[in-house]
Amino acid sequence: MSTQKLILTQEVTGLGSSGDTVEVKGGYARNYLLPRGLAIRATRGAEKQVESLRRARATREVRSHEEAQAVAGRLSGLTVQVPARAGEGGRLFGRITTADVVNAVTAAGGPDLDRRRVELPSSIKTTGQHTVTVRVHSDVTAQLTIEVVPG
Repeated sequence: MSTQKLILTQEVTGLGSSGDTVEVKGGYARNYLLPRGLAIRATRGAEKQVESLRRARATREVRSHEEAQAVAGRLSGLTVQVPARAGEGGRLFGRITTADVVNAVTAAGGPDLDRRRVELPSSIKTTGQHTVTVRVHSDVTAQLTIEVVPG
């Protein structure tokens, strides 16, 4: 099996963050990462791009571990209502997306979140309470309770 050396352009769960250099199997690179624009091939010229990606990531990331802990504390104590169209029996027309969760947190007075850092348990297709994980920092996560209400 051949492996390829790639530079990630976006965060990929379980693999790395933007700007990281990773080695993956050829098929994963060719069929998933490269076509979706999640990575570029590692070349000498790409090293300059890596530096700009790292600088951009540093400005987007929460500055310090203490600040990340504070944001996680605010999220953990927050219960957010997400309105969604629902039919009989509480079944939704469609499903709840990460963008819906981010918009509901912002509307409830919570901190601004990046939708790519919100991890849904699976497809949320029913009303009621659900737990969502938010990766605030590389090593800080928060559990957020959302309540899907018919609306």
